[in-house]
Amino acid sequence: MIIDDSHYDVIVIGSGAAGATVASDLGQRGHRVLLLERGGPMPLVDQNVADVDLFRKDRYHPAEQWFGTDGDPFSPQTIYAFGGNTKIWGGVLERMRAREFEGLTLQEGRAPSWGLDYSELEPWYDKAEALYRVHGQQGADPQAPHRGQPYPHAPRPLEPFFSELQGCLARQDVHPYPLPLSWSESPVDPSGDAELFGVDPARQCPSVVVRGGARVSRLHVNPAGHEVRGVEATIDGQAWLFSADQVVLAAGAINTPAILLRSGCERHPRGLANGSDQVGRNLMKLQLTSILQLAAAANTGRYGRSFGITDFLWGDQNVSFPLGAIQNGGGVLQDALFAESPPVLSLVTRLMPDFGLQQLASRSITWWAMSPVLPEPHNRVTLRDGMLQVNYEPNNREAHDRLVYRWIDVLKAVEADPLTQVVKAAPTHPRGEAPLSAVGHACGTCRMGENPATSVVDLQGRSHELINLTIADASIFPSCPMMGFGLTVIANALRIAEAVSGSLQ
Repeated sequence: MIIDDSHYDVIVIGSGAAGATVASDLGQRGHRVLLLERGGPMPLVDQNVADVDLFRKDRYHPAEQWFGTDGDPFSPQTIYAFGGNTKIWGGVLERMRAREFEGLTLQEGRAPSWGLDYSELEPWYDKAEALYRVHGQQGADPQAPHRGQPYPHAPRPLEPFFSELQGCLARQDVHPYPLPLSWSESPVDPSGDAELFGVDPARQCPSVVVRGGARVSRLHVNPAGHEVRGVEATIDGQAWLFSADQVVLAAGAINTPAILLRSGCERHPRGLANGSDQVGRNLMKLQLTSILQLAAAANTGRYGRSFGITDFLWGDQNVSFPLGAIQNGGGVLQDALFAESPPVLSLVTRLMPDFGLQQLASRSITWWAMSPVLPEPHNRVTLRDGMLQVNYEPNNREAHDRLVYRWIDVLKAVEADPLTQVVKAAPTHPRGEAPLSAVGHACGTCRMGENPATSVVDLQGRSHELINLTIADASIFPSCPMMGFGLTVIANALRIAEAVSGSLQ
């Protein structure tokens, strides 16, 4: 084993939305930081895929297998690179609603409270939107939470056919609004991600060291078992050991608990920070269903997300429990999640010639229906012969199905409107659920809370059991946000970075 001669103030593990943000913030405060990333730079050709090739190759699947609920191996869609899963996230950065922090009552039960109020995270949301150059329109979303200042940048212009479609939807008494999008303005890589707004600024700090190709295998503790003394990683086939005063774990909702479980020792036989037996439990995945609509005229199939609909967030005319939100997808040839998700089209797209797939994409408009789920202890990440085992059964299904069918009713009404020219009626609206392999919207496996018996970390992300271990990613979420939660990860990471910095004074 190679022992690194340097001792750091903080080691950050993972360079996704949480890790990159924490490393950059701490570096700008002057702390000595080591950022460890399992992958390396993602080539621009892979970041900006906008072609039929998106359906042909497992481009966003690492060369590893996990085991699923049925015991069979599967290849996950997850990114090991600088920026992590933000490299394919679409850049939509929504705020959680105030009621979500209190613990929503869903159809099948009540979600736990976060122990934090929206007001406590609101200033961090402001900072996160400024950092990630979010483009949006204040007041456009009728369900949006309070904000004390406008978005840093005006909303992105819509594709012309989406401007027309927006009017068609408004005639059906729904309220589409411009999605808040991270946008870099770079001509070669315009969509925002954690490499651009986290890793790159961290690299510019003289006190920060960024190392790629560093797969963290385990954390080592002192003999008393209450402090992390070393971070073990494999680099170029060699085992390395790094040390720091503080360790921030931000490897994602699947790999963060996996690292803790692999770090078990005599003092921590069930894994580090796992005296509550909650590490790996309560896995939640945002329910996502893709829905296709037939366009009346050809489009490029190469465009980003445009607008969202929150009219059914808290229910509809028949029910008073939350259903979820609707967002339009990116173009079929540019949406990596769509390429992973629709079983109804997966075989067709693999057998169809390129020309046919281009035609399908040019005549399609995609929509995403998204609904929250409840935490369940049996939905969990464990180890099986050293490999990852992901057991997951979704819940709150009826509410999500109701949202899907409610939206299809809206699409049919739009298509039946004689003033509508941009889309046309079709016999069916093909749809498909995001599979287990799509783990970019996973959270909850190391939940935060004030009670050490029922949580892994406190409200500052600090381990209840190890004095210098903090977790900063979505694994600490007590409940599943109703929409994409990238902005909440970034805002919470900024809040946690301040707490870590304070512990170093």
